[in-house]
Amino acid sequence: MAIPSPTSLLVRLPFILSLFTGGWASVNVSMEGRVEVFRGETAQISCMFSSTEGIGGLEFHWFYVTPTNVKQRIYSQQSVYHMVEQRTPFTSRINVTGPGADRELVLTVRDVQVQDELEFICHVKEITGESYQGSTLLKVFETPETPSIDKVTTGISVNSENPTKIGSCEIKNGYPRPNVTWYRDNTPLQNLPNEVAVVSLVTTESTGLFSVTSILNIKLVKEDKDAKFYCEFTFYVPGGTKMTETNRININVQYPATALEVWVEPKDQLIIEGNTVAIHCHSNGNPQPPFTFKHRDNEMKASEQNILVLSAVTRSDGGVYSCSFLDVIDTYEEIANETQFTVHYLDPAELIPEDDHVMLQGDELKATCNALSSLQTHTLWFKNGDQVAEGHTLTLKDVGYDTAGTYDCVVTVPQLEVLKTSRTLKVLVQGPPEITEPVNTAIEETVENTVNLSCHAQGYPAPIITWTTTDAQVLRSVSHIVTEQGVHSVVSVKVTSDITAFCNASNDLGTDSLAFSIKAIKTVSDGPLKKVKKEGSGVIIAVLIICILLLAILGSVLYFLYKKGKIPCGRSGKQDITKSSSTKDNIVVEMKSDNTEEAVLLGVNGDKKPANQQYGEVGEVSVDPMKTEVVKDCSSIDPASSSMFHQ
Repeated sequence: MAIPSPTSLLVRLPFILSLFTGGWASVNVSMEGRVEVFRGETAQISCMFSSTEGIGGLEFHWFYVTPTNVKQRIYSQQSVYHMVEQRTPFTSRINVTGPGADRELVLTVRDVQVQDELEFICHVKEITGESYQGSTLLKVFETPETPSIDKVTTGISVNSENPTKIGSCEIKNGYPRPNVTWYRDNTPLQNLPNEVAVVSLVTTESTGLFSVTSILNIKLVKEDKDAKFYCEFTFYVPGGTKMTETNRININVQYPATALEVWVEPKDQLIIEGNTVAIHCHSNGNPQPPFTFKHRDNEMKASEQNILVLSAVTRSDGGVYSCSFLDVIDTYEEIANETQFTVHYLDPAELIPEDDHVMLQGDELKATCNALSSLQTHTLWFKNGDQVAEGHTLTLKDVGYDTAGTYDCVVTVPQLEVLKTSRTLKVLVQGPPEITEPVNTAIEETVENTVNLSCHAQGYPAPIITWTTTDAQVLRSVSHIVTEQGVHSVVSVKVTSDITAFCNASNDLGTDSLAFSIKAIKTVSDGPLKKVKKEGSGVIIAVLIICILLLAILGSVLYFLYKKGKIPCGRSGKQDITKSSSTKDNIVVEMKSDNTEEAVLLGVNGDKKPANQQYGEVGEVSVDPMKTEVVKDCSSIDPASSSMFHQ
């Protein structure tokens, strides 16, 4: 869509006034000064007119002005006659509407191109031959592509006499032509003789669009090594302007060195023999010059990165290292600097006396242990993992067998824990055997069992241990171990009777013996145990239950007979009934087992009756011999309350 100019209202004002005042002429034409549109869009150009005679006798014509300033008609209209001129750039792309009641004629141009940026004329002619006209300038715009920037990759010296090209930026396909400005950081660069030169090249594409390439030539200074350069492009759009920027670039600025820095890696760390050391050299210039390394006036070859690498250093590699270069850019003088480092070490420990040392009981020993180091050392003595002394000297007084053993001398460097060395001293105390007496030498053990006897003897030379008994029998040991603490022997003895076993220790300087008394304990036997065969117990219990049931039935029968009068009951008084030995009411049942020849009578209380007291048959009732009161009146007897019936 075409965008009306801000002055369009002012252009229309005379026309509007003429409608009310009648004007100074019979026809008055007014148009906008310019119409703005993007390339490829549709533009609408309006022609406003007024006439005191009406529009019936008016002719309308549209023209455009060629680049050679020639008017070319593209459209004509009279009454109902309309004609688009043929063989013009606009033949197929225009149409006209109006005029209507609003007295407005509109020319529409489709698919506007940059070549259409022309002046368009609206021509109005009266029937009398008088003609009037107005014009509008059609402005076409195209937004350019995203700009790009390239830099010179090779180094640029600050010693160049003239400005040197550092980069170029480009923007393509814009219309009208974009404008470019170079910046250093946030400061715009202007052409300055012998300092800054900006060259811009404009290319007109086949489409009529513009491409702009800008080259920056500048005389660099050392401070430009950190500067950021870029381009800013401004371009027009309908109704205003816009801006876009390129990326930032940094230039490789070359400048001479004035100082040199040398350092050792690893930094802040003590160096020991075997480490790898790197000596770095760096100047404050660009590019870095070739450096020369020296150690004790001997030139040393560095790597391609100007680093001197020393592998598996020794103490002789320590000292002062110098780095230098020749300034061939500016002063042609040698610039140098130096650094130094120390290679720390710890030599193997030296021990006096060395290795094994034999002493007599009661003697005194002073042993020394030390190691040469570039740093302060610390010495500790250990025996069996326990610290026994501190310092370079170990003193042993009035030595005995407990003093004998292996002593470890450990030398360390407190500032470097990785540096450590050690030596071993073996102290041997010469003397006759001494047997360590156990807590208990009197032992009691059951006959036919085996008992283990242990014997530990100290002495040097190492004692020989043998085992014997009182009857001169030699026992063979099952274990025989020789250690720094002495000789340990174990023997197994099978106990058959009381015995005494002897542990005999001997060496070239004497003997020692220890007796073990073993008392044999016999097992006490009571003979074979009689086994009571419990057979038929389940049958007996079953029979007993049956008997109780029979007694209950018998009581019921007696009670029944009593009720029928079969049993007389009328006497009063008391009667003594005698029984041979029992004091309880007994009901006995004769039972026989398949495994016994005797008949057994069980009482109601479960008592066994001897054979000479068994009487009656199964179901007989035994009456208690105690004196029993006979009830005169049998009717007072309740079988349910009778203890006999309950049984």
